[in-house]
Amino acid sequence: MSDHEESKVETLMEKISEKIKGDDSSSSSSSDSDSESGTTSLKEKVFRIFGREKPVHKVLGGGKPADVFLWKNKKVSGAVLGGATAIWFLFEVMQYYFLTLVSHALILSLAIMFLWSNVTTFINKSPPKIPEVSIPEEPVKEIAAFLRVEINRGFVILRQIALGKDLKQFLCVVAGLWILSILGSCFNFLTLCYIGVVLLFTVPFLYDKYEDKVDPFAEKAVIEIKKQYAVFDAKVLSKIPKGPLGKKKAH
Repeated sequence: MSDHEESKVETLMEKISEKIKGDDSSSSSSSDSDSESGTTSLKEKVFRIFGREKPVHKVLGGGKPADVFLWKNKKVSGAVLGGATAIWFLFEVMQYYFLTLVSHALILSLAIMFLWSNVTTFINKSPPKIPEVSIPEEPVKEIAAFLRVEINRGFVILRQIALGKDLKQFLCVVAGLWILSILGSCFNFLTLCYIGVVLLFTVPFLYDKYEDKVDPFAEKAVIEIKKQYAVFDAKVLSKIPKGPLGKKKAH
């Protein structure tokens, strides 16, 4: 075989091998795309509580308040929860009054600092360095903005209920208020606030940590609640006579 024919054969073999590689790469890319589309479809089908699409950190407003509730900064979170526990213990267990507690705390702290400052002058030591305490502006703004959004959302829900547009929402709010009234008869306002603080520092943190295990149980619970509501709607709500506005909507 001549050199020219050998070069032609080698060129033909190279083209065949390149074509095979190209087919493999295209098939692998198509399989990758199929797998990616499959994973995205699976991600879309994942059930999340309250239909949320954002992480828990974003749901809580993001920023420093969310970091505190999710224990991203353990020192600050522990200090806030410890302070709330101390306040509840002093007012609820020790039966302190607010003005009495504040006055006694200020008297004690001012007396200690005053005596310490005067003693250091007699023993020729430098006076104590008292830091300047000021409330930072940004965390207060973030907390206020978060509360404003949630309060406005509550007002919108109350307005929709008052307009009589959503019976299901009305029943949920009435049930929630009824449960709150029962809790209010068992605990005083300070204890309820403390329970709310403890839940705020534990439930979001635990859910953020175990959301993959909690969401499937929540999905089953939501399905069961929908079934029970459908039965209740068929047996009770559908038999309630509708007014003129309800008849117009039905038509």
